Order: sequence, then C-alpha cells, then structure tokens
Amino acid sequence: MSMHVLSSYQLLTLTSRLSMVMALATSLSACQSLQSSDNVLGFITPYRLEVVQGNVVTQEQAALVKTGMSRIQVRDILGSPLLTDIFHADRWDYVFTIKRQGTAPQQRLVVLKFDGEVLKSIDAPELPTEKAFVASIDSLKSPRKAPVLALSEEQIKALPAPKAMSQPTTSDTPAPSTREYPPLEIR
Repeated sequence: MSMHVLSSYQLLTLTSRLSMVMALATSLSACQSLQSSDNVLGFITPYRLEVVQGNVVTQEQAALVKTGMSRIQVRDILGSPLLTDIFHADRWDYVFTIKRQGTAPQQRLVVLKFDGEVLKSIDAPELPTEKAFVASIDSLKSPRKAPVLALSEEQIKALPAPKAMSQPTTSDTPAPSTREYPPLEIR
C-alpha cells in the first residue's frame, strides 16, 4: 500500500480550488433566491421596469365621445387607437395595460365600431375617472399635504411695510448717460 503525501503547494492549490467552488456555489444560490423573492437579505429590492402600453381612456374622455361622430373627431378626443386591423377596418381597439411596482396591474379594452366614417357603437368596461386613475397608480399611497398658496391675515400683517417712493422732480431727474460700451465683436 502506498501512501501519498501532499506537498504544501499541492495542499494550498487544493484548498484554493475548494474555496473557489464554494464561492461559486454560494453566488449561484444567491441568484436563485433573487429570482424567487422580491428582495435579497430582506432589504435590497431589484428594480422592476414599469410597463405602460396603450391609451388611457377615462370616464371624462368617454363621455365626450358620442355615436354619430366622425373618425377624426373621435381621434381628436381619444387619440390614435392602439390596434387597427386591415381586415376589420370599421373597428378601433383602445387597449391599456400598466404594471407598476407597488400597485395592482391594470388592463382595459375599449372597442369602437364605425359604419363607414361615422361612429356606430362604443363597448367599454367600467372606466375610472381621471382622479381615480391617478390614485390607482400612486405607489406611495400616503396622504400628502398640499402646500398653502395664500397668506393668512396675520402673515400679511407681519410683512414689512413697503417703502414710500417719492416722486422725482425735474431737478432730481438724472441726465441721460453718455457712456460708450465696447463693441460686441472683438477685432
């Protein structure tokens, strides 16, 4: 039976290789945990891209659109549709989707049907008002106090009094300046 004795160099090389394999295994397991949860170590959250597609159609906009309007009038109010199909030229689809971190994803479909150049029907789900839509995509959800834009009576009284301006007399009026200025271009 032969006994194999490792030299110190071989032992050091084996130890360094083993530590590199352990570091690689640890980093790969960290990548797996990053995919399965929203944060790493409980406080690092990866950036998620906000995806917004289509046209937001609100109750206020939909209320302006009436059957009998022309395509141009509808486009002026709602904007260009996200989907127009050459096989269904009399149908416009206004699709809206949003995925924003900290809010629930939203998806809506508004379908307009035309008879030639005239709007025939509008098929839309329950649409939010502009104010409700903005509140639904607000990821902070904390009440923010609007700044006060007017002074109270006490604040007005606390302001320094303006200095009285005296009316210049003809003798107080300075003579026009005869100062010459350097040319704009340097030669």
